[in-house]
Amino acid sequence: MSEPTPTVAVLGTWGYYGLLDDAEQIEVETPYGPASDNIVLGTFEGRRLAYLTRTGRNRDIPPHRINARANIWALHSLGIRTILAPTPSGSLRSAIGVGSLVVPDQLVDRTGRTDDTFHDDDVHISFAEPFCASTRQTVVSTLRKNGWIVNDGGVMVAIRGPRFSTRAESRWYAAQGWDLISMTPYPEAALARELGMSYTCIALVTDHDVIGDTPWPVSQELVREQLDSNTLRLRKALLQIVMELSQR
Repeated sequence: MSEPTPTVAVLGTWGYYGLLDDAEQIEVETPYGPASDNIVLGTFEGRRLAYLTRTGRNRDIPPHRINARANIWALHSLGIRTILAPTPSGSLRSAIGVGSLVVPDQLVDRTGRTDDTFHDDDVHISFAEPFCASTRQTVVSTLRKNGWIVNDGGVMVAIRGPRFSTRAESRWYAAQGWDLISMTPYPEAALARELGMSYTCIALVTDHDVIGDTPWPVSQELVREQLDSNTLRLRKALLQIVMELSQR
């Protein structure tokens, strides 16, 4: 009897290898070039799940060089319909502390990227609600049950990278009423929407960017330190979310 097709995938940054039992790696060819890595398929308590690391297993793909079209297309081609996307994020508000989680409901694109669509013709999609509302609620409730401090909703501004913000940019983003900053949710969310996939961002706050009252400016070392210290705990919660979503 063949294994059931997974419908939920974790599209993460790093630290998720070893997440699944009986894991196998699948290389998927796409019309958009290679994905960031092989897709890992495996099981957890009888549920099939896929995982793909957007930055490569050696952390050697910077955000501005992630082939998001290949990644999203590859997951869709395997039957994935729901993407959970944990991502490191900076907080633009002192009240949103380092180590907390935010499940944003809005997105502002400041990346300037042009590889953000599968269409070359006159096709327009609704993107008023960039993240899946029903999956968001499942994510928020499950994370809280697992002891996380979770902010339900918020506006995430996506920047291209690889550089971090200037202080002036950070002040401007905060002045717009935006809550978070990250380099990865766009164009992933838009590409998933074009293929009819549910996409939910789970922002792990690693720093306070360079807002005025931050004690130190964001750095790559700071981001990695916070990710490494919180990823193991988040892995366990993600598996519980998958269990909830698989029961729909």
